[in-house]
Amino acid sequence: MTSAIIVGSGIAGLSAALHAVRAGVDVTIVAKGALADTATRWAQGGIAAVLTRGDSVEAHVADTLRAGDGLCDEDAVRVLASEGPGRVRELIALGVAFDRDADGALRMGLEAAHSHARILHAGGDATGRAIEEVLVAAARASRARILEHARLIDLVDDGDRIGGVRVIAGGEVRELRADAVVLATGGAGRLYSRTTNPALATGDGIAAASRAGAAVADLEFVQFHPTVLAAGAPFLVSEAVRGEGAVLVDETGRRFAFDDHPDGELAPRDVVARSIARRMAEQGGRPVLLDATALGRAALAARFPTITAAVAARGFDWAETAVPVTPAAHYLMGGVATDLHGRTTRAGLLAVGECARTGVHGANRLASNSLLEGAVFGARAAAVLADSTAASAPGPSDRGAPVPPDPDAPPFSREALQRLMWDEVGLVRDGARLMHAAGVLSAWDAALPAPRTPRAHEDAALVHVGALAASAALARTASAGAHHRADAVRPAPEPALATAGAPC
Repeated sequence: MTSAIIVGSGIAGLSAALHAVRAGVDVTIVAKGALADTATRWAQGGIAAVLTRGDSVEAHVADTLRAGDGLCDEDAVRVLASEGPGRVRELIALGVAFDRDADGALRMGLEAAHSHARILHAGGDATGRAIEEVLVAAARASRARILEHARLIDLVDDGDRIGGVRVIAGGEVRELRADAVVLATGGAGRLYSRTTNPALATGDGIAAASRAGAAVADLEFVQFHPTVLAAGAPFLVSEAVRGEGAVLVDETGRRFAFDDHPDGELAPRDVVARSIARRMAEQGGRPVLLDATALGRAALAARFPTITAAVAARGFDWAETAVPVTPAAHYLMGGVATDLHGRTTRAGLLAVGECARTGVHGANRLASNSLLEGAVFGARAAAVLADSTAASAPGPSDRGAPVPPDPDAPPFSREALQRLMWDEVGLVRDGARLMHAAGVLSAWDAALPAPRTPRAHEDAALVHVGALAASAALARTASAGAHHRADAVRPAPEPALATAGAPC
């Protein structure tokens, strides 16, 4: 029987685990925290799938390619769109209670950059939580072994293949062996001083894969969510709120988003985020305001119960007054380079979900494709595990040219790292700042002592991934999607969208 270790317990990891168990694979699931403590659980937005008449796989493919600004892998996008409906039906069969109309039909939402209503939500704005709870219950009821509160620190490299993982669990380093390892460790949002990501998003899997020689790609493409509450701990306010009619205003009450794009608040996510950042700079760094008062108290409470509670906990009544918002790091489009079955350039190692670069997202992820990607490619990786011991696959690698360490780099701290990334590898970039950031990150990467604590291992992973991201951003001199170079000779135009709605 093939054995596999799956590191991560969000939709990608648990989809891979459940499919692999059904196929007879001996599965061990390793979770960094509790099994349900994942980025999936935080997802307010929906999951996209072609499930209604009038919609088509070709339309979903076209929408995804357009959002990706010409840099998607079309074969990967076709896999996503064509296999997505089946994966969503599996979630429904497992018990995910997606929202339905009064007559019992699935309620399909229309969001920006989608040409058809194909977005399913659960609990209004709690889709990720609904999916995660069902998958966790199914995993616990399966034959998979589960190891919780175990932090990945490295891969076991047997020379010709990856043969397992090293984790810290219960204060001790443990080595777990298997025929194959599947990384489903999520992104690296904690690189930035403001992020929607949970504390566990420290790039552990990407860093471990890179150190083991696996190819990485597209790490320069970091998606920033435009609207995150600017009071208390960062909390994402779904773009579906703007899709329902909320507007962005500055301190004077003026709607400014149309200054940058004809679709205003419903422009692509990266455009709106940059528009907000520019307006904040013009008003001394103070946040802009999201005005949802026109939606009415009852509609806000019914459609957005989770956000309503978070806004109230921060002392605001958003049915009566506009609330302060700023952009924040949200999603990493790049990661460990894989083929269409999750195989990396190292034998025995697969990657799925946000830590993987399948080519689906290109330079800018289409709304509601992230949960779908986890379900689709998690299942595909499981098929590889059942069929073999995971051979390697060719893949792109764009680490960028190495940058010499900066001899004047300041002392490392996580706060200094997050400020550096926000200021110099953030929403708007240029060559001089990227070169400086890459030099500082290179110096930190070389000088950090061997980590001995869980936090030190996280710091080492963050610095390593940050250095890769800065080098990749420096190497890409043209603007594309979420990678915006102010010094680009020909900045990419901001295309108008053909449909209304908002991504989540």
